[in-house]
Amino acid sequence: MPRPHKRRFVRAEPNVTYYKPRGVPIGTIGEVVLTVDEFEALRVKDHLGLAQKDAAQQLKISQPTLHRILKSAHAKVAEALVTGKALRIEGGPIELPSVRWFRCFTCQHQWTEPFGTGRPGTCPHCQSHYLRRLAPAEIEEFEDE
Repeated sequence: MPRPHKRRFVRAEPNVTYYKPRGVPIGTIGEVVLTVDEFEALRVKDHLGLAQKDAAQQLKISQPTLHRILKSAHAKVAEALVTGKALRIEGGPIELPSVRWFRCFTCQHQWTEPFGTGRPGTCPHCQSHYLRRLAPAEIEEFEDE
């Protein structure tokens, strides 16, 4: 019996989870399923352009595992494009973040809050009420601050 897959760290589930060829009725085409961890591997390696070592660290997996995930993801995307199939993104052994990121409009301070604690009322740095939750794409810009 194979051992269970280690969970891959995914910043957030994708906003769009279904792609299909334009002008083709959904009932007349096949479908390829890309797992969320394969999508995340494509995002960090191919879209963000991270080195394989850095991409593997971000997903909290080894470089050989990242290579296998990318190989599978590339094959699935190629199959969908070449054969005109729909591409559905779902499932996979993933681990979502346990915190939410916020940013203050007044002082530009950003911080995290655990899920389940409610929305913060004020900025912990300047006590301003003008704050918002950051979207996953915005977090990458500020993560090192």
